[in-house]
Amino acid sequence: MRLVQPVQVNGAPGSPYTRKMIAILRYRRIAYQLLIREQAEARGLPAPKVRLIPTFYFENDDGEIEAVTDSTPIVRFLEGEVMSRSVIPSDPALAFLNYLLEDYGDEWLTKAMFHYRWAYEADIAHAGEILPRWGDLAADDETIAPRAEFVRRRQIERLYVVGSNETTGPIIESSYERLLLLLSAQMNNGPYCFGARPASSDFAIFGQLTQLTHTDPTPEAVARRIAPRVCAWVSVVEDLSGLDVTSDEWVSREAVPMTLKDLFAEVGRVYAPVMLANAAAVNSGADAVEATVDGARWSQEPFPYQAKTLNWVRQERARLDPVDRAWVDDFLTGTGCEVLFA
Repeated sequence: MRLVQPVQVNGAPGSPYTRKMIAILRYRRIAYQLLIREQAEARGLPAPKVRLIPTFYFENDDGEIEAVTDSTPIVRFLEGEVMSRSVIPSDPALAFLNYLLEDYGDEWLTKAMFHYRWAYEADIAHAGEILPRWGDLAADDETIAPRAEFVRRRQIERLYVVGSNETTGPIIESSYERLLLLLSAQMNNGPYCFGARPASSDFAIFGQLTQLTHTDPTPEAVARRIAPRVCAWVSVVEDLSGLDVTSDEWVSREAVPMTLKDLFAEVGRVYAPVMLANAAAVNSGADAVEATVDGARWSQEPFPYQAKTLNWVRQERARLDPVDRAWVDDFLTGTGCEVLFA
């Protein structure tokens, strides 16, 4: 495949992964066109094998347009196509930590996004009214009403996919609040997780937070109360096209702050046990994922895709040379993340 600019992207403002990828394109100064809903079909662009957003359209070796989804591989593809303003730390060990933290943002923090949006009446009402209008701004209330009801019903029925239920809800909410405080503390050592320039993990976390801190009323109120600096951070990361960066602005191994290790302790506290239990359930064909998270019971239906992303994380670690892998393992010791590679 190859990148043709402006790259066409089919997405939606309410999609955290769309916001993640559009923010990366802005920061990397890659020209793009954002297509909403049927605009991609109107242009005759092909449908992806699995209908997910954002969908990117690249040119394959035969000169044909190919529809591609899944943000993490797309980020790495773009790295190969455009060399400047990378979002991957140059140090291989830190690049791995970034990969792990990106997966946490994509696969754990999304639980908070879905949970808050579809578990509280105020958020359900708000999302039902707003989401259907993005693709049809001229529609009147009568037209929107059945669409809003369809969206509400469909998404509430799908909460099981991310593991949001009465048992897991308090765990998800506590983790969200801790993340806000941990991110705020990390900013005492710089605006981004791996230095003075943003990494792909920053954008993954940002994508979910666009909905949690700036869209849905219940988690937004929490963020504004306990972590206003994070709310400001989300607003800034939306468009970093004007940020000038240099290669020496990545943090060095020797200068990694304790606040970053504290952030990985949160990853180990919640993401690690759920990902392990989910992979075990998927591999054994079990009907349910059962785990203990932060001393409480976690139960949800298996999610095969997250078993796949865990394998990707493990493969990334395996690719490290022995010295880099040893440093990573030492850094992760005591965070709870080490169990992912036991």
